[in-house]
Amino acid sequence: MSVSRFLAFDLGASSGRTILGELGDDDRLGVSEVHRFPNGAVDIGGHLHWDAPRLLGEIHEGMRRCGGDPDVIGIDTWGVDYALIDAKGRTVGAPYAYRDRRTEGAVDSFAGKMPLDRLYERTGIQVLPFDTLFQLHAAARDEPGSLRSARSLLMMADLFNYQLTGVAASEFTLATTTHIYNPRLRGWDDDIISTLGVPRRLFQEIVEPGTILGELTPEARSSTGLRKVPVAAVACHDTGSAVAAVPAEGTDFAYISSGTWSLMGMESREPVINTVSARNNVTNEGGVGHTYRVLKNIAGLWLVQECRRAWGGGYGYDELTALAEAAKPHVAVIDPDWHGFLNPPSMPDAIADYCKKTRQNTPCNHGETIRIALEGLALAYRHTLHQLEEASGKRVERIHIVGGGARNGLLNRFATDATGRRVYAGPAEATAIGNLLVQAMATGRVRDLNHIRSIVRGSTEIAEYEPGEAGAWDEAYEKFRELKETMI
Repeated sequence: MSVSRFLAFDLGASSGRTILGELGDDDRLGVSEVHRFPNGAVDIGGHLHWDAPRLLGEIHEGMRRCGGDPDVIGIDTWGVDYALIDAKGRTVGAPYAYRDRRTEGAVDSFAGKMPLDRLYERTGIQVLPFDTLFQLHAAARDEPGSLRSARSLLMMADLFNYQLTGVAASEFTLATTTHIYNPRLRGWDDDIISTLGVPRRLFQEIVEPGTILGELTPEARSSTGLRKVPVAAVACHDTGSAVAAVPAEGTDFAYISSGTWSLMGMESREPVINTVSARNNVTNEGGVGHTYRVLKNIAGLWLVQECRRAWGGGYGYDELTALAEAAKPHVAVIDPDWHGFLNPPSMPDAIADYCKKTRQNTPCNHGETIRIALEGLALAYRHTLHQLEEASGKRVERIHIVGGGARNGLLNRFATDATGRRVYAGPAEATAIGNLLVQAMATGRVRDLNHIRSIVRGSTEIAEYEPGEAGAWDEAYEKFRELKETMI
């Protein structure tokens, strides 16, 4: 049996991995981790930046460890952050990290030039203060010289693709996270660029996921020992890769990419931009196969992670889940997207304070604290599902949960009970799998998005959850809706 070998680099804000995928003639995909490395923003002169040279070195190290030439290489990263490249192909300074404070006030400042409702009408993207648009607005204010000296702007995965191949291009799924892409025009929005006051030359040709960009440069080959291996633009936004690996059939499904954040959405052939989607702050990001990810960001397992950190890190996540499962249900209702949970000094204290402010019972132990957080997340899923259905005019019959959070069986059960929809959980490695199979699509080994999902169904274990008794969840949801309106 012949086997195709693909090498995926999945870079997140806190860690990165090199994953080798082997796809046989039987359409079964095997994956193995080749290399894992830490990541994190570094403080340079009081600002947060990414150490791009070190990350490129880790990519090279993963290539050295892969055991011979893969058929293709692909890279996915987080969205919104970018690097500037000068005329000699060098980066102009270190790329800023999205949590840097330079964008404070940028949304209001830009809104003075272009009203936010007009901006939404042109992009279909929810306003987040760290979006590329607002980062560029801050750069034009604070560092106009860096923009004048740059010849191109590349998102983070685009940067590494460029450094491996010498080809500068903007991959579609990443381009749509910038708040500068217009889905109706299917390209960069020149009115937004003009309003920003940045050079139009910065914005490169947009390529679709599954495009072969070029082969490894002589420098990359010399460093890694590989030969002229092609590099593909996959769904370079990590959530785009994860959604490509959702093992769904048909179109009546929603997905949740579950981790530190929960990205909940629907898949659409056209962007959903209307008064309802604007009111519900629904975003439209690009997907594989000329699709759009119509979605919303939800706080996710951040609350649980921060509780664990506040308690000294002694608990394992499975242990915390077991404590929550044994705890009393529906002690209190919280909205995990409340601003006070964004980055508090102590997450357990923040949860208790929220309960006090809303005149509810406060948690008596660690198990109750985690259960309140998980129940709140499930209620947020229900609320978001209703908003997506209202904006799109379509009913969702089932929900697919992928990513690391798919391993949390208690949260999966809460999600199906809270929403009243059947839930399918897995694969946990959706981002890497989506990256690998879009590489396969680039070579012609895989036909299309439906074929990708068929391979995922045949290669991974999927857990199924049926809705249970809804009474207590309905009561909790009414409280959740009340809190959404009153807790600002």
